[in-house]
Amino acid sequence: MLADWSVSIRRACRVLPFDTSSYHYQSRRTDPAFLKKRIKEICETHVRYGYRRVYYILRRDGWAVNLKKVYRLYRELGLQLRNKTPKRRVPDCACGVGSELEGESC
Repeated sequence: MLADWSVSIRRACRVLPFDTSSYHYQSRRTDPAFLKKRIKEICETHVRYGYRRVYYILRRDGWAVNLKKVYRLYRELGLQLRNKTPKRRVPDCACGVGSELEGESC
């Protein structure tokens, strides 16, 4: 638009309801591909680690990353802390009833 109409940025932004600071804005957000890769590596080696423990490992390794970002990437990667299945309780005897009286056997 600026080249077509040969107007300055300031004048074009004034005509449109648009701030010049928004026009000049440069995002500082980095690509999280390396961070995603590192989170996936940690979760593959330590299956029982949740996002909080992964966050502390990343901080210990020197990553300057926020807990909320780790949580967001953890969810995007489809990782979840696996629920432990409860251990099966084996009955006291083969009939399935506990020995309530001491002398009796099933």
